[in-house]
Amino acid sequence: MIDRAIIIVLDSFGVGEAPDDKEYGDQGSNTLEGIYNNTKLSIPNMKKLGLYNIQGLNIKEKEESPIGIYGKAAEKTKGKNSPVGHWEIAGFIKDEPFKTYYEGFPQKLLDEIAERAGIKGFICNKKGSGTDFLKMYGEESIKKNIPIVYTSADSVLQIAMHEDVMPVPELYRLCKIAREVIDEKGYGIGTVIARPFVGTNSDNFTRTYNRKDFEAENFGKTMLDVFQENNKKVLSIGKIEDLFVGRGINRAIHTSGNTDGIEKTIDAIKNSDEDLIFVNLVDFDMLYGHRNNIDGYARALEEFDNKLPEIIQNLRDDDILILTADHGNDPSTPSTDHSREYIPILVYGKKLNQNVDIGIRDTYADISATILDIFDMEKLEGTSFKNLIM
Repeated sequence: MIDRAIIIVLDSFGVGEAPDDKEYGDQGSNTLEGIYNNTKLSIPNMKKLGLYNIQGLNIKEKEESPIGIYGKAAEKTKGKNSPVGHWEIAGFIKDEPFKTYYEGFPQKLLDEIAERAGIKGFICNKKGSGTDFLKMYGEESIKKNIPIVYTSADSVLQIAMHEDVMPVPELYRLCKIAREVIDEKGYGIGTVIARPFVGTNSDNFTRTYNRKDFEAENFGKTMLDVFQENNKKVLSIGKIEDLFVGRGINRAIHTSGNTDGIEKTIDAIKNSDEDLIFVNLVDFDMLYGHRNNIDGYARALEEFDNKLPEIIQNLRDDDILILTADHGNDPSTPSTDHSREYIPILVYGKKLNQNVDIGIRDTYADISATILDIFDMEKLEGTSFKNLIM
């Protein structure tokens, strides 16, 4: 019997172009292979679970007898960002995509946000890389005391401001106001992101871990809701609480990067009494995928892989551990945006079968469908693979 589930999302760790990648301009994207083929990557513990045995991967060093269960899943939701990816993992598939604003946000929207917040306005209002925009507009933003606003390939409105010019709580308040205006006026933007930064000039501006996401709340029932309805407890680690706007979560632990997140996950596995531990490790995406930093991404994967034995050793006999992702972000391509990819599914448990290929799944929601099936709870979207692993 399984009585606790641990899901660890390696943010952006895709394993190959999705069937509909052309709709997103992501032909050829493969985050894992892009890293594997361009740097020395040593992740023996994920390999031992069966990572390289996933169908479609052109990686020769397969594991002869994996100790885990392995496969991959396509995304049904229209989009390729963290909120919809996590929602789908948790059993909600969003039918109508969020809106994107590649030509910049309507001035009417920005003016109303500024008026309600009592600020002068915004600068930039373009689509592109946030780190580039810090170099281009950071000094002007500080001098004029005006926030930088920008977007990306995803449905996001990002607001950047120096922490010494606008304290972090004030930036959060501004983002909450932006979220309210967007929802009231029907602009259909998925996420508002607070992007505080520090530094003295354009050569050393750096975004901090005080980032905070303000998500749209118009998503349907998820596995987290079902757990709470059944008097089961949910612990979120990392930005999970933000992605689900706190819904269905009993306790939340925020983190300052992967190293902190991994240590807090191990501590929770050892000591927590929650029935579901849901973790996001953000650095893969935030620090390395978006910056096309192949070596940095590889080293972050190796850091996680080095801690994986400790994670596994501390599992209880009745735990199920699932490693997965929420989208891709191939650092070996020219794009610095998310990529429409399959996500890996690696499963391990002391009472589960070993060396099982669960194949290519139609939706990320098969993850939550399996967990809900194991716990004998209400089914949402997706198809359970419980019968393959137990």
